[in-house]
Amino acid sequence: MRSDSSWGRIGGLVLFLAVLALARPHSPTLADSGPTFAVGSLTSPAGANSSEPQFTIQGDRVILSWLEVTGERATLKFAERTASGWSAPQAVYSGTNFFVNAYDVPSVRALADGTLAAHWIEKNGADADSDASKVRLSWSKDQGHTWSKPVSPHHDGTETEHGFVSMFQAPGAGLGLVWIDGRATNPEKETGDMSLRASVYDADGKQLRETVVVPRVCECCSTSAAATPEGEIVAFRGRSANEIRDIYVSRFAAGRWSTPTLVHDDGWRIEDCPINGPAISAKGGEVAVAWFVAKNDQGRAFVAFSHDAGHTFGQPVRVDDTSSLGRLGVQMLDDGSAAVTWIEFANQHSQFRVRRVSPSGVRSSAVTVADTSGGRYPRVARERNELLFSWTDTENGPSRVRTARASIDGK
Repeated sequence: MRSDSSWGRIGGLVLFLAVLALARPHSPTLADSGPTFAVGSLTSPAGANSSEPQFTIQGDRVILSWLEVTGERATLKFAERTASGWSAPQAVYSGTNFFVNAYDVPSVRALADGTLAAHWIEKNGADADSDASKVRLSWSKDQGHTWSKPVSPHHDGTETEHGFVSMFQAPGAGLGLVWIDGRATNPEKETGDMSLRASVYDADGKQLRETVVVPRVCECCSTSAAATPEGEIVAFRGRSANEIRDIYVSRFAAGRWSTPTLVHDDGWRIEDCPINGPAISAKGGEVAVAWFVAKNDQGRAFVAFSHDAGHTFGQPVRVDDTSSLGRLGVQMLDDGSAAVTWIEFANQHSQFRVRRVSPSGVRSSAVTVADTSGGRYPRVARERNELLFSWTDTENGPSRVRTARASIDGK
């Protein structure tokens, strides 16, 4: 969790992966066919100096959240998709202690009983240059007009990194969440393991329990969650003893997290975190996971499908055309295919793109949503019969969160 102005070693790794993406151009072997998407404009609710967009979905409710920064102060805001556009933006929390960066972003989501839950990341400790951070949570029972006093799901008291949260609907109308937790690390010696932890709250915001999902995971790759009939499923990047960092899923059912399932044996060995977490989407028992890998000096994007709620996955399908910087998003569609988004990187230029991919490997032609800075992380969500897109525009003046839409059926 580092500010955008101080990427350090991670920033160097991003640049390194960008170079790898260009190292070995690749011509797709799959024939592009099938219906594609027509991307149209959609006025964004975000103001100037906005960034860090995130979508959440609960039933038919899609919420877009973002940060707006003025001087040293950042404000978490959100708006909900309506038939006429976005609702008027509302503020959740404002302060001078936010961690503001492109890859570990806050979120606001609706729960089944109508409650809104929000999370964000704050600095933790007196050292201004420290990466120590903590997760903060707040709830609103009146559709965002007022919010509860912020609390943290972790109580270890260590000045270490905590973040990369995915919130989900827990059984019993409460809130569930997972996060990457650094309590077992020693920042000064750069030793110890980051773990994936989870917590559940009841409908009144009372914390019920905190558990370890996986004791060792990639230290700064985002997580992603989706609902299946067999419980919530979370995708994350693992980290083996010999630095293999492939993608796994774990399911939360009957109050327990399952043993992680490997999505695909990429065998990607990398010494530092690639800052490129997976994306997951589910519709019933159909699940799609999309991810990035740069094995053999080439950045690539893939998606794999499961027909049994994430117990097993088929062979991955290549998503990008020439090379990729990752930053993937995915949304399941009614016909069993998925809309997959990624950053295509070619000729020293990056684009936010989307295409339809089927489990059998049939792909629609890729459509460019926007030209975008390679360091930013765009988002995609599905609302009924349309796809929603969001990204941070840094090309012209102050940064600003933009949005667009595309009809799924082409109408």
